[in-house]
Amino acid sequence: MKKTLYTVASLCCLAMPAARAQVFKTEEPLAHTYSIVARDPETGEMAVGVQSHWFSVGTAVPWVEAGVGVVATQSFTNKSFGLRGLELLKQGKTPEEALAILLKDDEGREVRQVSILDAQGRVATHTGKNCIRYAGHITGKNFSVQANMMLTDKVWPAMAKAFEQSTGKPLAERVLLAMQAAEREGGDIRGKQSAVLVVVKGAKTDKPWDDKTIDLRVDDHEKPLDELARLLKVYRAYEHMNNGDLAVEKGQMEKAMDEYAKAETMFPNNLEMKYWHAITLANNGDVNGATKLLREVYKKDDNWKELTTRLPEVGLLTLKPQDLKKILDVK
Repeated sequence: MKKTLYTVASLCCLAMPAARAQVFKTEEPLAHTYSIVARDPETGEMAVGVQSHWFSVGTAVPWVEAGVGVVATQSFTNKSFGLRGLELLKQGKTPEEALAILLKDDEGREVRQVSILDAQGRVATHTGKNCIRYAGHITGKNFSVQANMMLTDKVWPAMAKAFEQSTGKPLAERVLLAMQAAEREGGDIRGKQSAVLVVVKGAKTDKPWDDKTIDLRVDDHEKPLDELARLLKVYRAYEHMNNGDLAVEKGQMEKAMDEYAKAETMFPNNLEMKYWHAITLANNGDVNGATKLLREVYKKDDNWKELTTRLPEVGLLTLKPQDLKKILDVK
């Protein structure tokens, strides 16, 4: 991998002397890739989705801040564009103004590709004239798609079309659909390796630790988009689990059971989902229903039965002795 980095960087530096000091910096990795920055006008959420044939692209390309905006910096990546771009937005600059400032004193501007989207849905994107063919971008209402070193010049138009035609779906799913469209057109000429999907709230809250609602990364995988899609599905399933827990807290048992059922339908072989569903049933008087689910869980992994013995001591399982014995004696 290091040999590849040196070879590609060296070739580009021979062609672009002005960029020499830029591309050799270890903090500015190669991220020839395709990406999308986007905003949902209904929820205000903002997102970045990226896929590349490079290890751990999620550590270099996407930068996000709730209530401010998102940045994707790629090609010969200048990671400082991420934090600096967001800071310029916080200072009141438009994406166009922020982008102009970032590029003004950048010796490697012609090998950069960067897109900035703010919380109002305004967007600005730059593709340097020396980005490796095929490279380009399309900006639209509340989004921009950009790509470089692609197999064909159909990649980013396909992304834009897929995003625009998916109106009404959740933002994360729309971003994933755009990336899947890119892959169908050939994607990165080198293939695929890593992917990332990050979503933040449209408005900053007093709980910044909750402002990033989705943060999924695939650092090294033969089919990173397939794995990213699987992780997003897992995320949605656990959303149902969390909603079920919240419904239990509010005494809304019918809603809780509905949410748990939705999660289990998405991942019928997930033992943890079945287990906590069963424990909730037991705590709310449905010992028979709990026993049915626990029978399936215990059969596949007896450690869950041992865990059940530990719950009463911390108040997570409140059963009469005979009922506790019943759910532990399941065969």
